[in-house]
Parts: sequence; structure tokens; C-alpha cells
Amino acid sequence: MLKKISKLPFTGTPEQEAQLQAIIASVDGDKSLLMHVMQKAQGIYGYLPFEVQAIIAEGMNIPLEHIYGVSTFYAQFALAPKGKYNISVCLGTACYVKGAQDILDKVTEELGIISGECTADGQFSIEACRCIGACGLAPVMMINDDVYGTLTPAQIPAILEKYRNA
Repeated sequence: MLKKISKLPFTGTPEQEAQLQAIIASVDGDKSLLMHVMQKAQGIYGYLPFEVQAIIAEGMNIPLEHIYGVSTFYAQFALAPKGKYNISVCLGTACYVKGAQDILDKVTEELGIISGECTADGQFSIEACRCIGACGLAPVMMINDDVYGTLTPAQIPAILEKYRNA
């Protein structure tokens, strides 16, 4: 049995569903275009919640389990909404050996959510990633497009506070 990933309620609109249904109709049952449909759906909703996966499954006559398998296999798909401020903590080799796990642990402690989740107010989401491309600044974290390097766990509360007060 598939389970919902997000703890936040699904807030899709009839307009969004109509857009998705139009995309599904445009592929005319061509199952080879599943990735295309899923990418478009994520563009409409910002992520691929269970409810959207079910619409795709029904509309394309593909088992829901297959849709879920594709959505969890490819890193480009998100199963939970992103917050206004999406935090990415690099766990690539350079960052990891310089303490990135401690940074991720401090962020999750401060926000009360784990990697892959969004705060109930929709302000913050966290994800661990494999490389930001700023290895010389390890450990590195990004909040949207802002890069923070040579971090220590003690710096995290002040950084988050800047966004809470924005």
C-alpha cells in the first residue's frame, strides 16, 4: 500500500487539475511520455503528492505503483511541497568529512522536521543533497539561492532567524 509522504494537506485546485488533465489528454495514451507528464504535473503543483500521482495513473491507465516507483526513483521529483525557503544541506564527500551531518542535524532540530519535509507553516523545507559545487567552502548549505559555507552548527540558529524575520 502506498502512503502519503507529506504531512501537509493537499491543496490542489480545480484549475490545476484541469491543466493536468489537458496534459494527460495531449499525450493520447502514449505511456512512453509518462516522465513528460510527471514533469509537467510537478510544474503545475510544485511537487507530486499522492493525489496527483493517482490522477496521472488513472488518466494514463498506468498502475499507481508504477507512478510511485518512477517518482521515488528519480531525484528530480519531489513528493512533499517545498517551503518558501528551501534548505539544501550538502552531504557530498568534502562537506560530509567537514561536519555536514552535524549541520543537517542542527537544522532539523531547529525546525522540528526531517529531510524531505516542510514545516507546517510552509516557511521551510529541508533536503540533503550530494553536491552544491562549492567544495572549497565545506560544509555548505543553501537557502533558496543563498550559499552559506564553512558552517558550524552554532551558526544555524542565527541564519534561520534571518529568514524567519524576512
